[in-house]
Amino acid sequence: MGRLRAFRARVRYWLDRPLTPYLLVVGTTLLLVVLGLMMVFSASQILALNQHHTAQYYFLKQLIAAILGLVLLVGFASVPVAVLRVIVYPVMFGVIGALALVAVPGIGVRINGNQNWLDFGFFQFQPSEFAKLALVLWGADLLARKQKTGTLTSWKHLLVPLVPGALLLLALIMIGGDMGTSMILVAMVFALLWMVGAPLRLFVATLGVAVVVCTALVITVPHRAERLGCIGVTKLDPEGACFQALHGVYSFALGGGFGTGLGAGVEKWGQLPEAHTDFIFAATGEELGLVGTLSVIGLFAALGYAGIRVAIGTKDPFVRYAAGAATTWIMAQAMINLGSALGLLPIAGVPLPLFSYGGSAMLSAMSAIGVLLCLARSSSGAKAALAARSKNSRIRKRLARVLPRRRTTARPAPGPARRER
Repeated sequence: MGRLRAFRARVRYWLDRPLTPYLLVVGTTLLLVVLGLMMVFSASQILALNQHHTAQYYFLKQLIAAILGLVLLVGFASVPVAVLRVIVYPVMFGVIGALALVAVPGIGVRINGNQNWLDFGFFQFQPSEFAKLALVLWGADLLARKQKTGTLTSWKHLLVPLVPGALLLLALIMIGGDMGTSMILVAMVFALLWMVGAPLRLFVATLGVAVVVCTALVITVPHRAERLGCIGVTKLDPEGACFQALHGVYSFALGGGFGTGLGAGVEKWGQLPEAHTDFIFAATGEELGLVGTLSVIGLFAALGYAGIRVAIGTKDPFVRYAAGAATTWIMAQAMINLGSALGLLPIAGVPLPLFSYGGSAMLSAMSAIGVLLCLARSSSGAKAALAARSKNSRIRKRLARVLPRRRTTARPAPGPARRER
């Protein structure tokens, strides 16, 4: 018991340090990206070969997206918080313009029934992924300015223009049929309203409207109703319905506790559609087993904890709202993807952040992590810890020993004159 108390004290001491959220975000992000690249390579080889590509085709594309995403991450993490507030409206208007182009016939590209992409020849871009980043920055800046002026006590200022702006983004996204991304945006709006202290009756009314709208969208589109009926499926329908959901469950069953081994999965040979994108968590469960899936869930839990610590550990309202919205984005998207793969939620076509194959999804998620890092290091405690860490780093000390010291141009002071005999 004494050792257990000492261990708990050490863990609590480490978690209470001002730099812990920053280091947690960095560590979990790197582990998720590396593990995701490994699983993308394993789950996409058969598909790439069937399409007459090399086995590394999808892996190399994802690797390029991860490198570009790392550049965005470092760029967002390096700028001051004031710069994030300056680029709010350029990002928002740029995303709205791109979403409008997607809706234009002949310009937007339709894939798997959804028209959400712009084709630039050498790559395809999905603007709806960056609509989440735009909502994080714009919503946080808007509410922070309203809080500074003391107008958030009025329902009019609380809802306008936040809700109309979010509805505009939702309308443009739903024109392309992307209901999964729309659900994430709704969760982000709820998180922003909750953080500013919106009354409970507002949430009840908004939730009622959202349920009615979602029900209408599901009823009017047949394949959405079919996906809703695949929740908890245990056997194949005679007409082949719920094929993807059922084989996702089979993947977890085949993996057992420790998995079949990396690259040894059989469901990716054609039985499990989208094994490298929407159902990569099922492929992970088959090849890495329960240990691998719990590791992925634990990494996302640590990332969510770090984001919450950033949000509650600051007095700056913009930092609080932006960190909370970005954390809600990553966690909501992860929960929807994991729930779909486990058969607990309808298949929404949402990639697992930082893990699944998808260039636009990787770039937007890495941008969100960069914003979160920028917010995490903005606190006075984190700034002091980073400065001390940089000053006392081993590399700097070793360089100081190796590199020659800087010579000064000042001459030494003359000593006392020698007395001649």
